[in-house]
Amino acid sequence: MPQPDNEKGLDELRAARRESRPYFWFVGIFSFFVNLLMLTGPLYMLQVYDRVLGSRSVATLVALSVLVVFLYGMMGLLDYTRGRVMGRVAARFQSKLDTRVFDAVVRRSATQPDELAATGLRDLESIQRLMSSPVLMAFFDIPWTPVFLFGIALFHPWLGALAVTGGAVLIAITVVNQFVTRNPTLKSNVATMQAERISDQLRQESEMVQALGMRRAAFLRWNDARAKSLQGQIGSSDLTSSFTTLTRTLRLLLQSAMLGLGAYLVLQGELTPGAMIAGSILMGRALAPIELAIGQWALVQRARKGWKNLAQLLSEVPPESQRHDLPRPRAKIEVQQLTVVPPGESQASLRIVNFTLEPGHALGVIGPSGAGKSTLARALTGVWRPAGGKIRLDGATLDQYGPDVLGQHIGYLPQRVTLFDGTIAENIARLSTAPDDAAVVEAAKKAAAHEMILKLPEGYNTRVTAAGGRLSGGQMQRIGLARAMYGDPVILVLDEPNSNLDNEGSQAVNQAIRRMKEEGKSVLIMAHRPAAIVECDMLLMLEGGARAAFGPKDEVLRSMVKNHDEIQKTAAMPGGVR
Repeated sequence: MPQPDNEKGLDELRAARRESRPYFWFVGIFSFFVNLLMLTGPLYMLQVYDRVLGSRSVATLVALSVLVVFLYGMMGLLDYTRGRVMGRVAARFQSKLDTRVFDAVVRRSATQPDELAATGLRDLESIQRLMSSPVLMAFFDIPWTPVFLFGIALFHPWLGALAVTGGAVLIAITVVNQFVTRNPTLKSNVATMQAERISDQLRQESEMVQALGMRRAAFLRWNDARAKSLQGQIGSSDLTSSFTTLTRTLRLLLQSAMLGLGAYLVLQGELTPGAMIAGSILMGRALAPIELAIGQWALVQRARKGWKNLAQLLSEVPPESQRHDLPRPRAKIEVQQLTVVPPGESQASLRIVNFTLEPGHALGVIGPSGAGKSTLARALTGVWRPAGGKIRLDGATLDQYGPDVLGQHIGYLPQRVTLFDGTIAENIARLSTAPDDAAVVEAAKKAAAHEMILKLPEGYNTRVTAAGGRLSGGQMQRIGLARAMYGDPVILVLDEPNSNLDNEGSQAVNQAIRRMKEEGKSVLIMAHRPAAIVECDMLLMLEGGARAAFGPKDEVLRSMVKNHDEIQKTAAMPGGVR
């Protein structure tokens, strides 16, 4: 029987939670004694009013008070301990899933950057916050509410009836609160995330916003999203606050009603004054966890939404299977009947493409915009998986290599270079926690970026941001090339490497390509500019996602010129193409 879409993800979440089951039992046992010790107050009042005041015994009062201090101290210690235990359970749960969720978020963002990818880490954090919050303690305490209500009924059936009625009303309010606040809270959360996303994007592109005079328009766009977020938060907060206020008011009213009814029963001689006070205290204690749960219900709903989202994310992005370690491959790429459908689309952007690139050669991939060049680059680096056909590296399909291992063998320079907050050395070393300084310098030299970096104020320790900081587009491009060459890859995939480079930068790229070829490695260049294919031995021409021509560079260029001349002649003939 097939499992539901998110069942596999739910199994992963439950397994992570199950590892802390002994601690949940530990907290449950502590909660038992905490709630048992909650009877200290009512019993103390019962003894003071019914025994101490009647006997006027100071010694009894002192003995009872000392005992109460000890019991309250034990209750506080147990309550504090269970809170600390749950805090560590929450941290353990998050730590257990951090790597898995981060991996799923990165992999999904690369192919399908939707809400699940954008909120995955925040969803995990929302569950962690719930597990370490006081509201979870309330769920351990709520099962004791019927016990306290039964204790009130032991004093007098009428008090029990009042307590049960009040408890039933509060439970009904809790259920209504769940249904009424669910949609407004979810809409508020979505609006808040949209406002944050717009803010992050505008911050990252602040230079363009400033240069194009977009500040006011950008502010209005962000402000509109922010206003919707605030409106949703206010609406959600108002609803939650109204239920919290109603619950608190009803609880206080019930406590006073308990006192009033108790006083009436005392006057009728059916109840003692101590039982009257004890019943009121027990009523407050019985309803306290319900009140806390209602007041913190937004946190519960956010965690429930996070649990559901994570289950779906982990189901749709399963763990990477364990691969067998393969030897370092030769620089041979074979593309066989390759068809690629971009994530989220139904139409292929590459269709049945075939070619082979031998070691020591450079292949230029040319064609008009939208021909499928960037799609091919993403497929060659394993970012997008083929919908049909195979890509083989030295005979092995790309999926036989783990993502990190494949990244060591295939260096990639995307069309738009993005740097990360950190130093230039850290960026070249691909954010490695223990970068090899010699390898960093070697990669920079291969990319002809070493001298450029040394001229910066702090050299390789110069800090940059995601927007590049003080670096020009050409400098970022060359640092991106050095990053692609870090670790000595056997294949280099360059997507429009000359887009931001001047003549010196273009020569540096060509020099890097020559060096790769001399070392028996291979290079693929997706290009628009003729300068980018100077060092290419082979050309692949794409049109409409299909292979239009492939072969030695000179042959392909001659065929292109010949076809162009034939088209021109046909157009010039009477009745020809116009």
